[in-house]
Amino acid sequence: MSTIQSLVSNVMLGNNPLRLLKDFLDKQYQLQSAGIKQDYRFIGYVLDLGYDSAKIITSDPYKIAVGGIPRGSFLILALDERDEQGNPIQNGLPPHFTLLRVKSVSSTPLSNQVQQTYFELHKKSMPELDVWTQAELQWGALECDVIGMFYPNPFDNSLVEFSGDVNNVVSAHKYKVFSPDKDLLDLIINGLVNKTNQQHLGVFRPTECQIGSTNTNYPDMYISIEDFKGRRTAMFGKTRLGKSNVVKVLADAMIQTSLTNQSVGQLIFDINGEYANDNPQDGNRSLATAHPTECIVYALNPRNPNFRELKLNFAEQPVSALPIIKSFLERDNQTSNYIKSFANVELPSLDTVNSESDRGKKIRLIRKIQMFWAILKSAGFKMDEAKLSALNLSSGQITKFNPGLKKDLRNAIYNGSAPSSPTNLNELVNELKLLSSYIQNNKNSSLLMGSTEPLFDQDAHALLYFLNPSSGSGPQILTSYRQYHSPNAGDFINEIIQLLNTGKTVILDLGNAAQEVRQYFSDMLSKAVFAAQEDKFVSNALGNHFIQLYFEEAHNLFPNSNKENDTVYHRFAKEGAKFHIGMVYSTQSPSTISQELLVQTENFFVGHLASTNEANALSKLQHTFSGLEEDIKKSRTPGYMRILTNSHRFVIPAQVKKFTV
Repeated sequence: MSTIQSLVSNVMLGNNPLRLLKDFLDKQYQLQSAGIKQDYRFIGYVLDLGYDSAKIITSDPYKIAVGGIPRGSFLILALDERDEQGNPIQNGLPPHFTLLRVKSVSSTPLSNQVQQTYFELHKKSMPELDVWTQAELQWGALECDVIGMFYPNPFDNSLVEFSGDVNNVVSAHKYKVFSPDKDLLDLIINGLVNKTNQQHLGVFRPTECQIGSTNTNYPDMYISIEDFKGRRTAMFGKTRLGKSNVVKVLADAMIQTSLTNQSVGQLIFDINGEYANDNPQDGNRSLATAHPTECIVYALNPRNPNFRELKLNFAEQPVSALPIIKSFLERDNQTSNYIKSFANVELPSLDTVNSESDRGKKIRLIRKIQMFWAILKSAGFKMDEAKLSALNLSSGQITKFNPGLKKDLRNAIYNGSAPSSPTNLNELVNELKLLSSYIQNNKNSSLLMGSTEPLFDQDAHALLYFLNPSSGSGPQILTSYRQYHSPNAGDFINEIIQLLNTGKTVILDLGNAAQEVRQYFSDMLSKAVFAAQEDKFVSNALGNHFIQLYFEEAHNLFPNSNKENDTVYHRFAKEGAKFHIGMVYSTQSPSTISQELLVQTENFFVGHLASTNEANALSKLQHTFSGLEEDIKKSRTPGYMRILTNSHRFVIPAQVKKFTV
């Protein structure tokens, strides 16, 4: 009979991972029968079992044998009925176990009597206990949360399934409770993780206290990069407790898994410069150092000759440059009417100018570009005249730095005989300033009228007046913005988009920059990434390519407010998955983040939170953290995280490995 039962059991299990459960239970029965305490994982029995909670009774020897049962640790509840020969009794159910998480110490039916005994013993200075009293006092009870059930996939016997609900198909007294061994813990922690692109994250760590335990007691923890592509990932915890290290580990894993197919491009907004630059203080290397060919760094103030300048060539990218100038003017509260008129001008791109077929329109567009150049030159921006000449902006009488004004108008603005047409920037600035003064003094002059429309439209007037205002500083108010310009810079926005499309990791080193500057570059590039991915979506060109964005100080981007919830960042939260945009955001306080974003977040890495309000805010919006609030508040070990990914159905405590090169 035992042979037949064994065959039936093996057929039911096949190559299912839950064969581990059968082997585990068989081993525990053998250890119990032989009276061997080493490796004995039995904890106790079920006193009360419900759908959401369970009360178990246990004894000191059992707890000591497994190294203790800390709050938050995992236990398994399993059927293990055997006949007189010790063979498992087949009850018609597939092999399964219920996962419990220890919540607290609970009272037993004899708690009052036990307390009375303790009281009497203390009164008598606690004499040596007799064996009968000791046997009575060592029993206790634990309150546990029922997490769910592991069982074989009914359609594929090689897979294990997990359900968040539990079938109480037999009475509680038939169950036994065990502390899982390393192999079963590995199944619990990693058995549900997507098998594609798995990467090592760290080691399972049930509690901050590690008395009597080493990493060899616990299995490694793995994550699947597929869980992070196109999804939202939150990093919560106080500063200096490992959030940035987790970001490095994730970004590194993403690079490792996409080396061959370039399927993921990453954009990291590095506000402290820690991903772009080595940090001797912490004794670690940067992500850029680890992957010199895969990481491209753009920096406002490059600390490495290999870094690219995070600057615009304002003269060659007027479409990008003027909005930047406008944002800085608004930040600096420059509200004069002539300044606002200048900031609201719509400049054409150089490509638009060159592709314009209407000769009259092209002339007007070129003149606006020349006026903008004159403003930059007057403000002291360095400009490479040779490069600008090579752009060959010309149409009819307009060539390079010559605005092509008619002879009569030129004679009028020079109060007589006009000199030769401008051939360099200084001469262009001089002529346009004279033109500005003439227009202000002769608004009704026939020389300013074209054949069918005015010679200069409102935008041109705004540019000319800003160049040479009747009152005010004009171009001089732009001098502090020269740090964002370089005559040798390319169009870094398009460069970055192209790099992301080829699977590179782009790091924006924004260290030492003002908050407004960080905000500007974050906004500008985020909008560019979103627009590029949206265009791919419309043209059905997304394929299997994803973009991952990394934000720190996320409370500045996703405030907990119903106002301004239509920003590009909120669109990432709502529509990012559709456009293959994933993001990782870090902050110290969950309560400061938009609830709308938290609800949409699939992956969580939670370190130490000091405030009860913060811990409660997290568990309120993500129910799987309910019951873990006290542990989150008390643990302060760097890198010790409570982790929930898209693959996991419950929170896993783990020590994340330190990023190393």
